[in-house]
Amino acid sequence: MSKPNGGTGEIVCAPHPPLTEYYESEGARRGWVRGMFDKTACDYDWMEKVLGFGTGGWYRHEALLRAGLKPGMHALDVGVGTGLVASQAARIVGDPARVAGVDPSPGMLENAKVPPGVQLLEGSAEHIPFPDATFDFLSMGYALRHISDLSMAFAEFYRVLKPGGRICILEITRPEGRLHTFCLKLYLRRIVPLFATVFARNRQTSTLWRYYWDTIEACAAPEDVLHTLAQAGFGQVRRGVELGMFSEYQAVKPA
Repeated sequence: MSKPNGGTGEIVCAPHPPLTEYYESEGARRGWVRGMFDKTACDYDWMEKVLGFGTGGWYRHEALLRAGLKPGMHALDVGVGTGLVASQAARIVGDPARVAGVDPSPGMLENAKVPPGVQLLEGSAEHIPFPDATFDFLSMGYALRHISDLSMAFAEFYRVLKPGGRICILEITRPEGRLHTFCLKLYLRRIVPLFATVFARNRQTSTLWRYYWDTIEACAAPEDVLHTLAQAGFGQVRRGVELGMFSEYQAVKPA
């Protein structure tokens, strides 16, 4: 595990060290994260609109297109949550029945709003409940920081993709400049949680958004994420950046 802002080209297991303000150890991470998302799923969509100023759907759609998602492909969204990425994928491929989503949180799956035909299953990035070489495209939207083992997850991504299959991992990365980092931290760790305290249905929603920033601040460097993807066997590994903080990791399983 490397330091968050200084990539060393290491293979990454846990995406960040244990955040003991929220849970005691690495072993407790998965249960705490699952429970937190279960409790706050009812607030997730409208809080996401606040966070993204209503542009989230458009951005996800464009990012999937940039990564190579096309009509007719069979797509999987890992960490599907309430279906924000999967819904955009269904629009692009043209048939919701060609899109599936997995998530470890029953609460998120219960609150998912996806087009009829999208298949939703309980599962995790490290244990995807589909056979080998099932999908043409795999996406993950803002969930990389919440899984327990990136190298195991990327091996699973490789397994379920067909030869020539593509991945698109969307993530928020801490900006490089101090001023931009300060502004993003202020917004995510102070302003959004305050808003959630006043308006959210579940009182834990404000905690979720503070945790959201803390995982961004502690997360593995982009260089190490790219290296871990390459070590999993992917080719054409690259990262695009929008607005200095929205990372788009792309890669292809060799044909």
